[in-house]
Amino acid sequence: MKLRTRHLFSAAMWVTLLLLPSRVWACACCAHPGEYQINFVKPDAYKLSVIKRIRFGTKAELWTGEADPEVAAKGLAHPADSYSLTGSLVGNVWKLTFRNGDESGTLDLPVPAKMLRFAADIHDGRTKPGYPEPVLYKEWRFEGEVNGTGVFKAGITARTKYVLVFQGRGNSCDGAEDFTHWQLKITGKKADYSFYGELGTPVLEKQNE
Repeated sequence: MKLRTRHLFSAAMWVTLLLLPSRVWACACCAHPGEYQINFVKPDAYKLSVIKRIRFGTKAELWTGEADPEVAAKGLAHPADSYSLTGSLVGNVWKLTFRNGDESGTLDLPVPAKMLRFAADIHDGRTKPGYPEPVLYKEWRFEGEVNGTGVFKAGITARTKYVLVFQGRGNSCDGAEDFTHWQLKITGKKADYSFYGELGTPVLEKQNE
């Protein structure tokens, strides 16, 4: 009887040890109340795989505040409130084409050597369904020099900069599905304008290999 008890105890211990890594792994991405992360990181292989899966939506809005487009967009020829948008990551450069009627222009945004990753509990009461953990607000921010053609060309001079931000919600780990919106700011000697819009459905992982 004692031998059988020892065998049952040993079996229970092995089951516990086998289950422990999966439980620890499952919680590696758990978010916690008050969580705040902000750091500059290199776009490593995993982050680049996420970036490649992200797709822009088909529409871009010009940010104007309460001003007219002509006042709000310095360096953008014949600015409009909204544009159709196509583009994706080609090599290590985002190529985004904006079109309004017969006019169009393309912005080339090289992926920088470092990006800023931000994730925080913003205390809005939003939690993961069935769990007490908060849903974090998160951003991936990229900065670098920009090139432009068409309606953008006249405003692009040496050292004109871009800031591209992917925005979303999720847990402590990042995936393409977390990001739902984007913001783009262009600034330089002759340029000062911003666009924003929604992100499309990410490319499936097996299609991105």
